[in-house]
Amino acid sequence: MTEYDYADLGLVAGLEIHQQLDTATKLFCNCPTVRREPEAATRSFTRYLHPTRSELGEIDEAALEESRVDREFTYLAYDSTCLVEEDDEPPRRLDEEALETTLEIAKLLGMTVLDGVHVMRKIVVDGSNTTGFQRSALVATEGEISTSEGPVGIEDLMLEEESAARIEETADGVTFGLDRLGIPLVEIGTKPDIRTPEQAREAAERIGMLLRSTGKVKRGLGTIRQDVNVSIAEGARVELKGVQSLDDLADIVRGEVGRQVELLAIADQLDERDASVGDPQDVTDVFAETDSGVIAGAETVQAVPLFGFDGLVGHEIQPDRRLGTELSDHAKRQGAGGIFHTDELPAYGVTETEVQALREAVGAGADDAVALVAADTDVAERAIEAVAERAEAAREGVPEETRDARPDGTSAYLRPLPGAARMYPETDVPPVHPDPSGIEPPELLTERVERYQQEHGLDAGLAEQVAYGQHMSTYETAVEAGVDPTFAASTLESTLTELRRDDVAVDQLTDDQLLAVLDLVESGELAKEGVEDVLATLASDPSLTAAEAVEAAGLSGVDESEVREAVREVVERNADQVAEEGMAAFSGLMGEAMGALRGKADGEVVSSVLREEIQERS
Repeated sequence: MTEYDYADLGLVAGLEIHQQLDTATKLFCNCPTVRREPEAATRSFTRYLHPTRSELGEIDEAALEESRVDREFTYLAYDSTCLVEEDDEPPRRLDEEALETTLEIAKLLGMTVLDGVHVMRKIVVDGSNTTGFQRSALVATEGEISTSEGPVGIEDLMLEEESAARIEETADGVTFGLDRLGIPLVEIGTKPDIRTPEQAREAAERIGMLLRSTGKVKRGLGTIRQDVNVSIAEGARVELKGVQSLDDLADIVRGEVGRQVELLAIADQLDERDASVGDPQDVTDVFAETDSGVIAGAETVQAVPLFGFDGLVGHEIQPDRRLGTELSDHAKRQGAGGIFHTDELPAYGVTETEVQALREAVGAGADDAVALVAADTDVAERAIEAVAERAEAAREGVPEETRDARPDGTSAYLRPLPGAARMYPETDVPPVHPDPSGIEPPELLTERVERYQQEHGLDAGLAEQVAYGQHMSTYETAVEAGVDPTFAASTLESTLTELRRDDVAVDQLTDDQLLAVLDLVESGELAKEGVEDVLATLASDPSLTAAEAVEAAGLSGVDESEVREAVREVVERNADQVAEEGMAAFSGLMGEAMGALRGKADGEVVSSVLREEIQERS
């Protein structure tokens, strides 16, 4: 990927971090915040959504475009969801646990909490909320974080309801799950203080660390998302949605900078050519005898001449993405499958003769390009208008818009940037007046790593794994109960990771079960070597207690006499080797002795007995 002088280009970027909170209940009802499998749904229903006007009588442009495609939305309901999620019952008051966690986050970010928190409605008609809007409340403003490239201001902290989970999408509609809808979510928006891709990643990483320091946020894929706003001096603000990984963030910023640079280069060439966009026309007759399967199967073919665009529609603006791809994205948003354009024709069953006839039909010359859409009449007409509008925007450079971030660092058009018309007050939820005075900020994870090294004797790597891991609180409880810190840490991080790689369902293990297994080791009722087998047994049958799992795994403890008997048998089988090598035979015999005891005895006990037995015979 090309590297740029970002200061010279005038790169400006800002982040929006969306993090689910790990509360007992949802933001506006008493349903649990647990995720469910689609197969567990107890019923489903369908809705059609349409945009509404704001208090000033305006309709948000992004919502209007989304509504132009008539789609049916199906929602899966569960025995763990209620009528609030279905928009068949008014919302409850703002969840107190979620608000308290949000205040704690505000404290960590050095923000000023508002005297009154008012819930607003944010229009969303993509089907991700049954109401056609998302409930959102501004809680705090004006904070700051530090990065190695300078401070980054925090503009605002919002407390919102999570959207429904997208399960399946077809040409006719989308299926969503209500299990995720309503989970409390904080949105942290930075000021546009970020100047390099690396600083964007560092700022997101710092915010993520602060969020996890609370110990009150959900973990795992999809529980945190990063959006990033990017612009360069001659370009425009573009919002890139849904960056799932920190590792992708810097690449997304680099990719958007490159895209804007290429779009500006195209605009300069179009200006030099005095380019223009013609009127869309019906060219169905041109393809009456076509061999192109896509075009032949369409009800109508619409085309638009792009005067002076020849060779530029095929100009690459990101890896495997061209200006023509941008035009195609806009056509797809109207329900079309995509576009054809003359920079890539003849191809796809379209002949050179048909290309020439197409040019003649729309009045395009050798220096011009033509884009066409083949679809049902209403779809084709909407799509070709959208293509013409995007081609017109190419003459100006970079349009402001919202785009879908891709894992490869590229992005695709989603919708126009939302405006102020998408927000209006929520009249069903009363305002709250938070009191942040009693909120104490938690120990930061970076501080916790240092404490684990200094007080618990963990090495730096293991200390960081535990502090940033999902089982940090379990580790703390175990150490407080007297479990050896290094053993507790390695079990919760290394042993569970190894079992997960072996497809053991360790996610089914509860914190109480993990603590019970560690306690059995600490009390001498289970050898350390048997922990892996016991955990695997518990994972396969979570109804067992830790003690029952020990029995089921055949790992009930043995006394020292039984250990000595097993060790003597090993030594006697290898008498010649012991006589010849003496204590040098220890390593090989130790493995055999542990295998004979199958995790029933602690390794230190076996080691001590084996040394005694070898010494007696050498």
